[in-house]
Amino acid sequence: MAESGSRTPVADQMYEVLLSQFMDGIRGAGEPLNIGALSRELNVSPTPLREALARLEHTGLVHREALRGYRVAPMMSLTEVRQLRDARLLLEPHLAAEATARATDAFVDALEETVRDFESTIDHADRETEGFRIYWRSDDKFHRLIAAHAGNPFLENAYTTLAGQIQRFRLFSKLGRTGAKWAAPEHRAILDAIRARDAELATERMREHIEASAGRLLDP
Repeated sequence: MAESGSRTPVADQMYEVLLSQFMDGIRGAGEPLNIGALSRELNVSPTPLREALARLEHTGLVHREALRGYRVAPMMSLTEVRQLRDARLLLEPHLAAEATARATDAFVDALEETVRDFESTIDHADRETEGFRIYWRSDDKFHRLIAAHAGNPFLENAYTTLAGQIQRFRLFSKLGRTGAKWAAPEHRAILDAIRARDAELATERMREHIEASAGRLLDP
């Protein structure tokens, strides 16, 4: 892959290439990511690869180990799933309430778009790579929109930090069962509460969604 003549920075290209490989299962959980080998395989210099891997490290999908380099993050343990659930429960129901209190028609419309995209993956997220990609991105955007609209940059930053591990949860808990057919109506229920400007109901629907998402792994 050439580094010149492209409108998209090579580091951005490499970020998307590696992310796609994670989604496609080409590089599995815990697999080493040797920069020299990747550079030869992808026909790019090491510099944009380092930049891409550093960005992926911030998402939680890649780990860097002293003297050993980068590797794909390991599968989440059930203990980590419980801990992530508990952290989300402390933060996201409150974000949903605050976003509801500040809801605008434009915000609701943006959420509606993500929910429709999510609903379109119900029959495909567990069977097709493209369906999983749409599921992944629409789920992430839905929650990030709510965090951004809550009106508190400190809480939004807290969510952004947590979101990396949520990405890891989505990807490495996939295993053919994203739960999209259950999660889609949960997103719709949160959206309906926000559309109705019912902060208390939005809080409860978000709590139910987070508990159910974790429960689909903890109690399959």
